[in-house]
Amino acid sequence: MTAKTIETTPYSDQKPGTSGLRKRVPVFSQPNYVENFIQSIFDSLEGFGGQTLVIGGDGRFYNDVAIQKAIRIAAANGFGKVLVGQGGILSTPAASNIIRHYKAFGGLVLSASHNPGGPDGDFGIKYNVSNGGPAPERITDAVYARTQVIDSYKTLDTPDIDLNLIGTQQVGGMVVEVIDPVADYAALMQSLFDFDAIRALFVSGFRMTFDAMHAVTGPYAHAILEGMLGAPKGTVINGTPSPTFNNGHPDPNLVYCKEMHDLLMTPDGPDFGAASDGDGDRNLIIGKNRFVTPSDSLALLAANVHLAPGYKDGIAGIARSMPTSAAADRVAEKLGIEMHETPTGWKFFGNLLDAGRVTICGEESAGTGSSHVREKDGLWAVLLWLNILAVRKQGVDEIVREHWKIYGRNYYTRHDYEEVDAAIAGQLVDDLRAQLPGLPGKTFEDDLQVAFADDFTYHDPIDGSTSAKQGIRIGFTDGSRIVLRLSGTGTVGATLRLYLERYEAADGRHDLDTQLALEPLIGIAEALAGVKSRTGRDAPSVIT
Repeated sequence: MTAKTIETTPYSDQKPGTSGLRKRVPVFSQPNYVENFIQSIFDSLEGFGGQTLVIGGDGRFYNDVAIQKAIRIAAANGFGKVLVGQGGILSTPAASNIIRHYKAFGGLVLSASHNPGGPDGDFGIKYNVSNGGPAPERITDAVYARTQVIDSYKTLDTPDIDLNLIGTQQVGGMVVEVIDPVADYAALMQSLFDFDAIRALFVSGFRMTFDAMHAVTGPYAHAILEGMLGAPKGTVINGTPSPTFNNGHPDPNLVYCKEMHDLLMTPDGPDFGAASDGDGDRNLIIGKNRFVTPSDSLALLAANVHLAPGYKDGIAGIARSMPTSAAADRVAEKLGIEMHETPTGWKFFGNLLDAGRVTICGEESAGTGSSHVREKDGLWAVLLWLNILAVRKQGVDEIVREHWKIYGRNYYTRHDYEEVDAAIAGQLVDDLRAQLPGLPGKTFEDDLQVAFADDFTYHDPIDGSTSAKQGIRIGFTDGSRIVLRLSGTGTVGATLRLYLERYEAADGRHDLDTQLALEPLIGIAEALAGVKSRTGRDAPSVIT
């Protein structure tokens, strides 16, 4: 079957963010919008003739339509094979594993992660390279440049394939294989963790609840937690993926998982609660009477990962995104291993992981992962926590408190101001950036003296690339920090994120209310940046 070349005109708004291109569904539904972007990806790549492409997504609205388009365009452009998850389903970490396991050329991940779904919700397309990780900036920059001048795309005039039928089908000269989306990922998890110990934990009467949030992780959690590990039926709730996430918000934080949090704070609640997001790469961890912040979770997992068989020989290093708290830095120092601070975006961890410089990575936005894939992995984090609980035979709260007694506590919070007018947000950041040279040495209330103030620039130690303007940092002599940056994951207006951190030594007070402990820094941040006054917001949209 001969490929058809279809004339098109560019769209000006197809610049990928930290996790691909994300827009509302009505935007993606415009004529040739999906086709333009996917063709621009392929036009920016070389050497994929006859190679394998992985395609899958989180099952959100428009996922099935976009997958059919992608398959036809891949066939017309000369790919030899497409691997696609049954029903179009592949969690983001599972897609990364499939790319790596089957040595694919790359993959298209169709997701908008934790953003809401539905006909008026969000959609996204991201390209992952052969290591299983998100495309680096040199590729995404090339893709964007191509989208601005594209005048045609290639496709085939073929019927839709049956995404529910496991096995091979033919699209033009290309083979399409529909695969079980869970099997390979489940096998990988079994190779990393002590499933016998976790099974014994459940046999002992240990109780947990896992909220899949009507998103992609449901089939994985049912198969692994309730199937392979023997957790009682009903342990996984909201486990059937929905194109609208059951009209909910698939973001595993204390706003959207409040009911779970409140349950874990009661005497009759389970011992452990966890959740994952729309595409399965984020996690929420709550123990009996203890919410574990993502920054603390990264540090705790790194300190205890040797208890899992897949990491029994230790880890090479740790990497964290710049806004993530420095709790993991203290673990790296004690272990005598490398510690790397990168910009936000999992793609920045890829070079470090490929070079063997780090093993564990994490972001404050509820993402942790390791060298097993090149994406953050929500269910991996949950299983590692279960492995640690099974071996240490302690509850989450006890483990957290013991950790603070060794390393100290980093009081930490993130204040999100969502859908802010983009012009106001941009000017606010520019005005704060202009103040930075005059801040070092300045003293604020509570004797907080500024040690440094900069706009974070990352120099990749592996490929020598430089990424500038990655977020404003104001550091104080006692280890406290204020960080302000514009997020790249929203689809409307701008999202301002304010991060606040204060260190309390190992022999200090670890039982203060987080917002109260950070009150002086909150005041300083408002005095310097004026987020509330300039956006007209009385309070953040979300506090985590």
